[in-house]
Amino acid sequence: MSMKPTEPHRLREAWILCFLLGCIMLNYPFIHIFNKADTLLGIPVLVLYLLVGWPVSILIIWFFSLQLGRSDDDTGRRDRGAP
Repeated sequence: MSMKPTEPHRLREAWILCFLLGCIMLNYPFIHIFNKADTLLGIPVLVLYLLVGWPVSILIIWFFSLQLGRSDDDTGRRDRGAP
């Protein structure tokens, strides 16, 4: 008999995954990969990596926040008996 993970449990796992990926993104292996003397459109690759990676991380967290709000609304409806 296997138990399916509940929605809040899956969202918690997703938050932990986002945190870990953010930590990995800002640590040695990835920073070293992008720390080159090359430029793209006149911007150093490392700076471009950080300027693009940071907003993408924020967008991903924002999408998870939206999902969390939706799951809270659904839970409230189920508790009140509304469809």
